[in-house]
Amino acid sequence: MANNNGTATQASLDKGNYSIGEVSRMTGIKAFVLRYWETEFPMLEPEKGSNGRRSYRQEDVDLILKIKRLLYDEGFTIAGARRHLREGGAAGEADGGATIPPGYGAPQLLNRKMLLDMRDSLRAFLTLLERR
Repeated sequence: MANNNGTATQASLDKGNYSIGEVSRMTGIKAFVLRYWETEFPMLEPEKGSNGRRSYRQEDVDLILKIKRLLYDEGFTIAGARRHLREGGAAGEADGGATIPPGYGAPQLLNRKMLLDMRDSLRAFLTLLERR
Protein backbone atom coordinates (compact mmCIF):
# COMPACT_ATOMS: atom_id res chain seq x y z
CA MET A 1 0.00 0.00 0.00
CA ALA A 2 2.89 2.37 0.70
CA ASN A 3 4.09 1.83 -2.86
CA ASN A 4 0.69 2.81 -4.21
CA ASN A 5 0.69 6.02 -2.16
CA GLY A 6 4.21 6.81 -3.30
CA THR A 7 3.30 6.14 -6.90
CA ALA A 8 0.19 8.28 -6.68
CA THR A 9 2.15 11.10 -5.09
CA GLN A 10 4.88 10.84 -7.72
CA ALA A 11 2.26 10.85 -10.48
CA SER A 12 0.68 14.02 -9.07
CA LEU A 13 4.12 15.65 -8.81
CA ASP A 14 4.85 14.77 -12.44
CA LYS A 15 1.56 16.39 -13.51
CA GLY A 16 2.27 19.49 -11.44
CA ASN A 17 -0.99 19.05 -9.55
CA TYR A 18 -1.04 18.58 -5.80
CA SER A 19 -3.71 17.54 -3.33
CA ILE A 20 -4.48 19.72 -0.33
CA GLY A 21 -2.63 17.24 1.89
CA GLU A 22 0.49 17.43 -0.26
CA VAL A 23 0.38 21.24 -0.30
CA SER A 24 -0.13 21.25 3.46
CA ARG A 25 2.99 19.11 3.97
CA MET A 26 5.05 21.11 1.44
CA THR A 27 4.20 24.52 2.90
CA GLY A 28 3.72 23.69 6.57
CA ILE A 29 0.21 25.19 6.46
CA LYS A 30 -2.71 23.15 7.84
CA ALA A 31 -5.41 22.13 5.35
CA PHE A 32 -8.14 24.07 7.17
CA VAL A 33 -5.99 27.23 6.92
CA LEU A 34 -5.52 26.67 3.18
CA ARG A 35 -9.30 26.35 2.76
CA TYR A 36 -9.79 29.55 4.78
CA TRP A 37 -7.20 31.40 2.70
CA GLU A 38 -9.18 30.48 -0.42
CA THR A 39 -12.07 32.54 0.98
CA GLU A 40 -9.81 35.50 1.86
CA PHE A 41 -7.55 35.59 -1.21
CA PRO A 42 -9.64 35.47 -4.41
CA MET A 43 -6.51 34.94 -6.51
CA LEU A 44 -6.00 31.57 -4.78
CA GLU A 45 -8.30 29.28 -6.74
CA PRO A 46 -7.26 25.64 -6.92
CA GLU A 47 -9.19 23.62 -9.45
CA LYS A 48 -11.89 21.37 -8.05
CA GLY A 49 -12.67 18.05 -9.66
CA SER A 50 -16.13 16.57 -10.06
CA ASN A 51 -15.59 14.86 -6.70
CA GLY A 52 -14.95 18.24 -5.04
CA ARG A 53 -11.27 17.57 -4.34
CA ARG A 54 -8.88 20.46 -4.74
CA SER A 55 -6.03 20.26 -7.21
CA TYR A 56 -3.30 22.83 -6.69
CA ARG A 57 -0.98 23.92 -9.51
CA GLN A 58 2.60 25.02 -8.89
CA GLU A 59 1.45 28.65 -9.25
CA ASP A 60 -1.00 28.08 -6.40
CA VAL A 61 1.76 26.65 -4.20
CA ASP A 62 3.99 29.63 -4.99
CA LEU A 63 1.16 32.02 -4.07
CA ILE A 64 0.55 30.15 -0.80
CA LEU A 65 4.23 30.54 0.08
CA LYS A 66 4.01 34.30 -0.67
CA ILE A 67 0.91 34.62 1.50
CA LYS A 68 2.62 32.68 4.29
CA ARG A 69 5.66 34.97 4.11
CA LEU A 70 3.53 38.12 4.15
CA LEU A 71 1.40 36.97 7.08
CA TYR A 72 3.90 35.11 9.24
CA ASP A 73 7.28 36.68 8.46
CA GLU A 74 6.43 40.25 7.51
CA GLY A 75 3.51 40.78 9.89
CA PHE A 76 0.85 41.75 7.35
CA THR A 77 -2.81 41.42 8.27
CA ILE A 78 -4.94 39.32 5.92
CA ALA A 79 -6.47 42.48 4.44
CA GLY A 80 -3.02 44.04 4.05
CA ALA A 81 -1.57 40.95 2.40
CA ARG A 82 -4.56 40.73 0.04
CA ARG A 83 -4.14 44.41 -0.88
CA HIS A 84 -0.37 43.97 -1.31
CA LEU A 85 -0.86 41.06 -3.71
CA ARG A 86 -3.70 42.76 -5.58
CA GLU A 87 -1.84 46.07 -6.01
CA GLY A 88 1.25 44.60 -7.55
CA GLY A 89 3.25 43.11 -4.71
CA ALA A 90 3.10 39.82 -6.57
CA ALA A 91 3.96 41.52 -9.88
CA GLY A 92 6.98 43.27 -8.38
CA GLU A 93 8.34 39.94 -7.17
CA ALA A 94 7.50 38.11 -10.39
CA ASP A 95 9.71 40.39 -12.49
CA GLY A 96 12.65 39.95 -10.14
CA GLY A 97 11.90 43.06 -8.10
CA ALA A 98 12.71 45.47 -10.93
CA THR A 99 10.26 48.01 -9.50
CA ILE A 100 12.37 48.34 -6.33
CA PRO A 101 15.53 50.41 -6.74
CA PRO A 102 18.72 48.40 -6.12
CA GLY A 103 19.77 48.36 -2.50
CA TYR A 104 16.34 49.24 -1.10
CA GLY A 105 14.34 45.98 -0.97
CA ALA A 106 16.45 43.37 0.82
CA PRO A 107 17.82 45.40 3.76
CA GLN A 108 14.35 46.74 4.61
CA LEU A 109 12.92 43.21 4.49
CA LEU A 110 15.78 41.87 6.60
CA ASN A 111 15.35 44.66 9.16
CA ARG A 112 11.63 44.01 9.42
CA LYS A 113 12.23 40.29 9.91
CA MET A 114 14.87 40.97 12.55
CA LEU A 115 12.54 43.36 14.37
CA LEU A 116 9.69 40.84 14.34
CA ASP A 117 12.02 38.16 15.74
CA MET A 118 13.26 40.57 18.40
CA ARG A 119 9.69 41.46 19.35
CA ASP A 120 8.84 37.78 19.80
CA SER A 121 11.96 37.21 21.90
CA LEU A 122 11.17 40.21 24.10
CA ARG A 123 7.61 39.02 24.60
CA ALA A 124 8.87 35.59 25.66
CA PHE A 125 11.37 37.22 28.03
CA LEU A 126 8.65 39.44 29.50
CA THR A 127 6.45 36.39 30.07
CA LEU A 128 9.29 34.72 31.97
CA LEU A 129 9.80 37.82 34.11
CA GLU A 130 6.10 38.11 34.90
CA ARG A 131 6.04 34.53 36.20
CA ARG A 132 8.62 35.36 38.91
